[in-house]
Amino acid sequence: MQVESDGEVKTLHQGNTLTHTHGAMSGAQENKRRRPSKMYLVASDLKIQDQLEGTIRLRRGNLCQEQEGGRSRGDQLWVKVLDYGCMVKIDKQLLIDVPSDLTGLLEPVSDPESRLTLLNNPKDLYRLAALPLGAPLWVQIGQPGELAEAELRYLGPLTRGSTAVLFGVQLKGSAAGRGNSNGSYKGHHLFSCPEASGLFLPANQIALQRRPRSSDDRDNQEREHFSPRQASVLPRGTVSPPQLQVGQRVCFPLDDTIQGGEVKFCGPLPGRASTALCVGILLDSAVGNWDGSYKGEKICSFPSPQYGCLLPISKVSPEPRSRRQPPPLQTPKSPIKLAQPPAPKPSPISSPTSKPKIALMPPQLVSAKLALKPPPLTTPKPSAKPLPLPPTSPAIKPRTPPSPTTADKLQVSNGVPGPLSPGCDDGVDGKKEDTGLEVGSMVEVNDPPLFGVIHWIGRISGIAELVAGIELVQEMLTAGTDGSYLGERHFRCPANKGLFVKLRNCRRDSRFPAPEKPINQVERCNSIAFAEWGSERVEEPTPPVQEDQAKEVYQGWKRGIQGHLNSCYLDASLFSLFSCCSSVDWVLLWPSNPSDGPRCSQARDLLRCEIVNPLRRFGYVCASKTMALRRLLEAECSDPGFTNQEKDPEEFLNKLFQLLRVEPLLKIRSVTQTQQLQECHLYQLFPPSVPASPSSPSPLSPSLSPIPLSIPVARMRVASVQTLLETSFLHAGLKFAEAPSCLPLLMPRFGKDFKMFDAILPSLTIDITDLLDDTLRQCSICQAVAEWECLQCYEDLDITPGHLKQYCHTCNTQVHAHRKRQSHGPLKVGMPGGPWTGPLHGTRQRLALFAVTCIETSHYVSFVKHGPRPDDWLFFDSMADREGEENGFNVPQVRACPEVGRYLSLSEEKLGRLDPASLREPARRLLCDSYMCLYHSPELSLYK
Repeated sequence: MQVESDGEVKTLHQGNTLTHTHGAMSGAQENKRRRPSKMYLVASDLKIQDQLEGTIRLRRGNLCQEQEGGRSRGDQLWVKVLDYGCMVKIDKQLLIDVPSDLTGLLEPVSDPESRLTLLNNPKDLYRLAALPLGAPLWVQIGQPGELAEAELRYLGPLTRGSTAVLFGVQLKGSAAGRGNSNGSYKGHHLFSCPEASGLFLPANQIALQRRPRSSDDRDNQEREHFSPRQASVLPRGTVSPPQLQVGQRVCFPLDDTIQGGEVKFCGPLPGRASTALCVGILLDSAVGNWDGSYKGEKICSFPSPQYGCLLPISKVSPEPRSRRQPPPLQTPKSPIKLAQPPAPKPSPISSPTSKPKIALMPPQLVSAKLALKPPPLTTPKPSAKPLPLPPTSPAIKPRTPPSPTTADKLQVSNGVPGPLSPGCDDGVDGKKEDTGLEVGSMVEVNDPPLFGVIHWIGRISGIAELVAGIELVQEMLTAGTDGSYLGERHFRCPANKGLFVKLRNCRRDSRFPAPEKPINQVERCNSIAFAEWGSERVEEPTPPVQEDQAKEVYQGWKRGIQGHLNSCYLDASLFSLFSCCSSVDWVLLWPSNPSDGPRCSQARDLLRCEIVNPLRRFGYVCASKTMALRRLLEAECSDPGFTNQEKDPEEFLNKLFQLLRVEPLLKIRSVTQTQQLQECHLYQLFPPSVPASPSSPSPLSPSLSPIPLSIPVARMRVASVQTLLETSFLHAGLKFAEAPSCLPLLMPRFGKDFKMFDAILPSLTIDITDLLDDTLRQCSICQAVAEWECLQCYEDLDITPGHLKQYCHTCNTQVHAHRKRQSHGPLKVGMPGGPWTGPLHGTRQRLALFAVTCIETSHYVSFVKHGPRPDDWLFFDSMADREGEENGFNVPQVRACPEVGRYLSLSEEKLGRLDPASLREPARRLLCDSYMCLYHSPELSLYK
C-alpha cells in the first residue's frame, strides 16, 4: 500500500491496477496534515516490563505501528505490536523502519522471522509486487519445502479496508484440486478458477519460475525462492549460512543501554547443535567478560576479556545506519602492509608464474616499492572526517582492529591447526554463494593462470573483502608463504606454496569441467526427463495374468515397476501383491465414503489406473507414478521420508491401507481374552527361541530329493513358515478370529548380521485349521471332534511331534494320565453353537504361497508365483541396472527363475543338509534373505 501526500490511498487490485480511494477525513487541509502511521519491525528479542501486563516478550520480526503523539522523551516511541495487540514503549534503535509501500506485503506474513528475512531483501519484494497477472509461480503447500506449480490470478487485499496484500493463485498440474477455494473469499469473488484449485498466500510462500538460461540445463525451470526459509538456499544437506557476517557492525540491548560492536564469530559452538547459533562480538566499550574461548577451545581473540561478549544470535541485530559512528582507531603494535597488484611488466629475473597480479603478500615478502604506506600510528583527531565505508561491504566497520596479543600469537604459532576449513578467529562460513567457491574448490588466479586448491576463506585485518588462502601447485618465491599471513596462521602447506588473494579474483580451474548443480530428484521424477520412461493410464479393470501369458507380459528389461530414489520397498511390495494375484484387488474397489477425504480417492484412483492396471496390461510402470503415490503417503502421515528415504514393506503397507481406508486383513484374538479382538494388516512371526545350529548331521538315507545332498561340516538352521506360524501363535496364545483371504507374514530377522535361521523354507501351502478360533477340529489321535487343546504337548516327541495337539475327551484323559504330562494344563476348545455330537467331515483350511519379498544390503526384490506348476516363478528387481550416473535412470527387470521350485519342494530336514555354498544366486536370496511371505485363499477373496 502506498500513501500519497494529497491523502489518496493507492491499493493494489486485480491486474495490478491502482484504484484511488479518498480517505475518510473531510477537507483537503485535514488530509494534508494527516501522516500515515509508520511501521517497524522489532530488531531483536526483547523483554519489556509493563505496570499492568507485567513482562511482555517481543520476538524479532514482530510488526509494530507507531501511535499518533506516541513519541516519548529521547529516542523512545509508543508503538502498537500488531501481533499481540498491546501498546509498548520501545527504544527506536531497536526498531527497523518498514517502507510504506512494503507494509502491505509484510502484514499477512505470520512468522516474525520470515518478515525480517523478507525485509532484508527489498528488491525481491518489489519484484513480487510488480508481477503481472498470469505470471507462473511456485507456491509452498503441504510440508515445508513442498512446492507446487501455480499461476498468479490476483494481487491485493482480500477485504475492503484491509491493507494486507496477498497473492491469489490457481494451482496447476498435479497440484490442481489441493487448494481451498474457487477464487472467492468470504463471498467476495476475486478471480475464477475450478473448485479447490485456488489459494491466497502471503509473500513468504511465493517463488518465481524462470526459464533455463541455457539448453544444457537438465531442469525445465530454475526456481528463485523468496521464502525466508529458502532465501539463501544451499545444497541439500548443508546448514544455512548465518545472517550475520564476520566484521559486520551489530548492536544489542544491555540493561538500559544499547551496546555496539563488531562480529568476530558467528556460528554453532563446539559440541553444540548446529541450529543454536551464537555471536562473538568485539565491543566498543569495556563492558564484556569473555576471552574468546569455549570449553578450552579458542574461537576468536580479543585485546582483553572486557571487550569480548558471546550472545545468542536472537539477541543481536545489525546496527542501524543512524547509529554508526567511526570508533577511534586503535594503535596497532606493528604496521600492516598490503601489496597492490604490480604493473604487468616483464621481469628478467622471475618467470611469469612468479608475478601474481592480485596476490596479497605479507610485508616481509614485499619490496618497499610495492608496499602501501602503513596506517597512521597515532590516533586521529576527533575533528577528522570518518573513514568512508567500503562499497562492497557496507556493514564492515571502517577501522583497523588491534593486532593479536603476544599470547594469541604464541597460540597460533604453536597450536595444531584443525581441518582445512575457515576455523580461525576471523574466518567465515567458508563459501561464497555468488561464486560457488568453497574450501576444497580447485581454482586458478592470474593470467597466465596459477592453479591451486582453496584451503581457507575468511577476512584479514585491513581488507574489506573476503580473502581466499590457496595452496598452489607450483612454488612462488616472491609471494608464497606456508599458510601464514601477518604472523597469523590460517592453514598449513609447504613453504612458498601458500597464496592469499581476494575471493572475487578466484575462478574455477578451467582444466576441469564445472560440477553440476545438485538436482532435486523428487521433482525430477515428475519432469520431462522421465518422458521416455513414461507409462500409460488404464481405466478398464484388468485381471492379473497367469502362466505363459505372465512370462510374455513381464519377462525382460524395462519390465515391472521402475525404481527411483530408494523406492525398492514400494516396488517389490506392489509387484508381489498385484502382478499375478487378485486376492488383494478388493482394496482397489473399496466403496468410498465422503468422510475419507480427497487423498483417499486420489490414492485409490492412482493405484488402480496408474499402477495396477498398466502393470497387468503392459508389464511396466514408470517411477513417476509411484512417486505420486509416495507424495500422497507423505502428505497423509506427515512423514517427509516417504519420497526419498529407505522404508520397510510393512511400514509402507500399513500406511497404504490406512490411506485407502480399508478393513484390516487380519483379525486375531487371544485365547485368554476371548472378547478382545485385534486387527492388523500383517503379522510378525516371533519364534520362542533361537535354534541351536546342529553340529553333526544324522546319517543320510537314500533320498528322492531333486537336488544332490552333501555332508557339510555343520548343518544349516532351517525352519519352515508353517512351523514358525504355529509356534508363534502357540506361545503367544493367539487364534485367527476368521480365516484371512490374504496373509502377509514377516519373517524373524534382526539386521543383516544376525539371523535367527540360516534359511527359512517358504512353505508352498500352510494349514491354519488348528489356528482358527470357534471351528471344529479333529483329535490328533482318534480323529474325533477335539474338545481340548494342550500347548505343553507341542514339543512331545511321542505324539505327532511338531504339530499342534488337540484331543477328544477320552484321549485327553488318557494322554495326561502319564506321569510326565500330569503337570500340563490343557485348555477347552471353543465350538460354534456349543458341543458337537454329529459326524465330523473335516475340511482343512489352507493358504497358498503366491509371493516372497527378500532383502539384501537394504535392497528389496520379489519372487512371484505365476502359475500352478512348481517351476512357475518370476524374479523382479526394480533397480537391476542403471543408465547414466547420478541423474540417470534405473532399469527394472523381470526374469523367469524356475530353479527355485526345486528347493521349495524340499523338507526342512533335507534343506538343512544342503551345503550353503551350493546354493545359486536366485535360490540363495529366496531361502536365506526372505523378508515377507504372502499367502492367499482365492476362494475366500471372492467374499471380500
